[in-house]
Amino acid sequence: MARAYKEVLHVVKETGLLQRTPVFYSLVGAAILVGLGGCVTGFILLGDSWFQLLIAAALGLLFTQIAFLAHEAAHRQILSSGPANFKLALFLAGSIGMSYAWWDSKHTKHHGNPNTVGKDPDIEIDTISFLDEDAARSRGVIRWITQRQGWLFFPLLMLEGLNLHRLSLTHLITQKKVKGRWTELAVIAARFALLLVPVFLMLPPGMAFAFLGVQFAVFGVYMGASFAPNHKGMPIISHDARLDFFTKQVRTSRNVTGGWWATSLFGGLNYQVEHHLFPSMSRLHLSRAREIVRDYCMANNVPYTETTVLRSYAIVIKYLNEVGLAARDPFDCPMVSQYRRA
Repeated sequence: MARAYKEVLHVVKETGLLQRTPVFYSLVGAAILVGLGGCVTGFILLGDSWFQLLIAAALGLLFTQIAFLAHEAAHRQILSSGPANFKLALFLAGSIGMSYAWWDSKHTKHHGNPNTVGKDPDIEIDTISFLDEDAARSRGVIRWITQRQGWLFFPLLMLEGLNLHRLSLTHLITQKKVKGRWTELAVIAARFALLLVPVFLMLPPGMAFAFLGVQFAVFGVYMGASFAPNHKGMPIISHDARLDFFTKQVRTSRNVTGGWWATSLFGGLNYQVEHHLFPSMSRLHLSRAREIVRDYCMANNVPYTETTVLRSYAIVIKYLNEVGLAARDPFDCPMVSQYRRA
């Protein structure tokens, strides 16, 4: 399978699917700006009203859409040069309260070794356990959560927005070498000032905190629900396994069906297989690339996974509950861990 990627990449290049689509991203950006303008207008007109919580929910959705654009800029999908994409990604991430430097250091490792034990930070324990051995080591309140983590997954995502802000600021403050540290901190500080000052000036304290709570909750759930279907419940690769690039990326990734509406809803992350194979590809071309990759996999007996949105969530919940069983058993069962790995 070592030649598989070269063969697929050749076809993709021949069909022009690696070309950037600046007009498309300009339209997406314009739509987001119109949405933000509508939220600001609605916020001013509504004043002291509990209907403001609808504005907060809308902001949570729009901030997630901005996160998708930051993700695409970081993968050099939007602008023509690397430095320009870097600056755009830094600004977009900071505008929603996240650090590009923190995300990039984490996401680069994930792309290189998806679902690989000890190499993919996305399967490291962070309240939720994605590996049996992590679940077995949990204690106290975390152990109670781990035992029920499948059912608690989506409720816990309501706190993910705050967690992303915390991790970002911790990285920027504590890491010794961070490119663009002060620029990121300035953008994030400006972002929170623009959000918090109007909210607490125009709304009563209780309503202001409720506004922020809804915004953070919607942002966290939307972000988590967009990334969870991609790899959770797919094969886990042991630390010392040696797999070629094509096999590793395809076997550990899952696509979500739905066409253009799923692409809009998930920012192109619904084509996770193709995104991992061609990370610099515009989301506008991913559906065509899917046809090429899927046909190649079918012709060469390579497992290619795609399912519906709801089915993917059911798989994630089931997988997390199965992992959580390790927290209920006082004995560590290495056979279970070995069975789950590819």
